Amino acid sequence: MSIPALGAIAPILPIATQPLGAAAAGSASGSGFASQLASGLNNLQAVQGKADDLGVQAASGTLTDPSQYTIAATEASLATELTVAVRNKALDAFNEILRMQV
Repeated sequence: MSIPALGAIAPILPIATQPLGAAAAGSASGSGFASQLASGLNNLQAVQGKADDLGVQAASGTLTDPSQYTIAATEASLATELTVAVRNKALDAFNEILRMQV
């Protein structure tokens, strides 16, 4: 049995690695990270928007299958939890960098 709604979450693609000198020499890797971050946030917004739309349909009685809303709400919750966890790890790393002595 497959769940078609789970296809809404895009897979996490590996970030291309560059040698240290190439990454330090140009800002190409920074723009790649920024685009990956923006893409992830856009996916989160799309998943939450889908859950919101299905929630409105469920509340108005026009949703034919209530399990669609349950699945979408769970996807949105998990995507939000993942985003918050990544943000927390990034803040921890940033704070650790600030504590380093030069």
